[in-house]
Amino acid sequence: MTVHHFILLQGRFIATILITAFLTASSGMAEELFDETQVTTLFAFDNVSIPHVQNLRMEMRSPKKHPSNPVLTRGAAGTPDAKGVQFYGSIIRENNKYRLWYVAFDDDKTNKVASSRWRAAYAESDDGLNWVKPNLGLVEFAGNKNNNLILTQPAPFGFVNVKVLLDPEDPDPARRYKISSHVYFRHNTRLGTLMPFVSADGLTWRSEREIITKKAELQKKDVLLPGIHFEPSGGLYKWDGMFYASGQNSMDAPRPYHGRVARVYRSPDFYHWSQTSSLAFTRTAQNTLLGPGRSREGEQTHEGISVWNRGNILLGISGVWHGAKEWKDVSIDLGFVVSNNGVHFREPAYERLFLERGKDGEWDQGGLIQGQGFENIGDETFVYYGAWDPRHWEEEPLRGGVGIAVLPRDRFGDLVVEKSGEGPGDYQLPEVTSEFITKAIDVRTGSSPRFYVNAEGLGNEASLKIELLDAQERPVPGYSGKNAAIVTKSGFQTPVEWKGKTGASGLPKRICVHVSFEGKRNTDIRFSALYISPDL
Repeated sequence: MTVHHFILLQGRFIATILITAFLTASSGMAEELFDETQVTTLFAFDNVSIPHVQNLRMEMRSPKKHPSNPVLTRGAAGTPDAKGVQFYGSIIRENNKYRLWYVAFDDDKTNKVASSRWRAAYAESDDGLNWVKPNLGLVEFAGNKNNNLILTQPAPFGFVNVKVLLDPEDPDPARRYKISSHVYFRHNTRLGTLMPFVSADGLTWRSEREIITKKAELQKKDVLLPGIHFEPSGGLYKWDGMFYASGQNSMDAPRPYHGRVARVYRSPDFYHWSQTSSLAFTRTAQNTLLGPGRSREGEQTHEGISVWNRGNILLGISGVWHGAKEWKDVSIDLGFVVSNNGVHFREPAYERLFLERGKDGEWDQGGLIQGQGFENIGDETFVYYGAWDPRHWEEEPLRGGVGIAVLPRDRFGDLVVEKSGEGPGDYQLPEVTSEFITKAIDVRTGSSPRFYVNAEGLGNEASLKIELLDAQERPVPGYSGKNAAIVTKSGFQTPVEWKGKTGASGLPKRICVHVSFEGKRNTDIRFSALYISPDL
């Protein structure tokens, strides 16, 4: 789905855009905030949706680690996650509850079936911050079923990575939840591959194929994808009617890159999977081939891309692998990528880290891993992540937990006025307008879309002038020139009003939005996003 489809999905939007009241912590004032995942969002850093810019600079923001980290920790000795809470998992908000799936690693070293020590587990929360591990009573462990393990059939299966997708469009209630998992199969050595499951409730899962596991692994005859090593489930998402499983491998076709790259496989129905894949993302350094036997060296992309599907754009977190000759020198940070076509991802800011690993002695030391957990809660955006220190992984140290990286709500990056000619010897620009124009957006005949701005630094001397243009960038009467909307109020979702009305009616079939940064203090403005919704 592209940004041009937002009006075509009016029925879905009307049914799902729920206005919810939150307290804005920074101001102490109440502000009504809608669910941005159900509208078209034009982010400041998205140069596909906002391709035309004058005298504005894009600045990405850095999140802060939540002081309560880790918010989900390992269990006591003898529990399924005593050795590790690995957030190669997912978070879904449903019916005012946050649901979390993760990989649990036990401490039973007497178990020689290595893969069977990795299981899928579940936690939940009322606020996204404080989590509990409910006693599900589904899977036997250590002689009883008093644990938070989810049931997957067939069993046992060794899970390294799990991603969960809620799919309300599936007409079969038994397939409402879908899970992609990274499991192993044997072909001379142990290789990774994809194993999908479906569920009615997210707790009891089943394979839609007749499968018998062997030593908690898939048998070669049951492998769905090509018989190569692929570590799936970095991300699971649906885009334009297709399901995509994102993961990593170092397969050289169709062109060579060094080391781990992000690749996606796809399926129209979550049952039949294509044998072809797409290269989703590589880092520039991976164009330099270091040669065979050097797989851990060099800058690489770790474990695919976990995504936040915002309808017209995918926001993604990927692993930034810093390689070395010895494991003791390998480390991993997290990077930020985006996609407008569901397949190919790019960095809004070249080689910029989104989140750095912790220092030695901290819970997230050595390396970070991406989970598929993104939530707007009140005036904050929570990005959930996990930890894995790659430096001593072979020694089986305690690992993991779930942490939160925090940003102001939807403010991943901003457009700000370029300050030129301020220093001695700097080039003095003539007076120019600081402005941008969006790509053309389809409008359904007879609709009255509404517009909202996410920005700060606005006031009487710093405003955003917003005009509507047709697809040839000609002013739309009643919504441009002297009739332009002027926004002077900062906020996460400030309504854009033309003559006191938030809805824009009588528009042409395709429109562009023209935004100018106005006033003596326009350098104070930080524009983060523009939201477009159909009339309610």
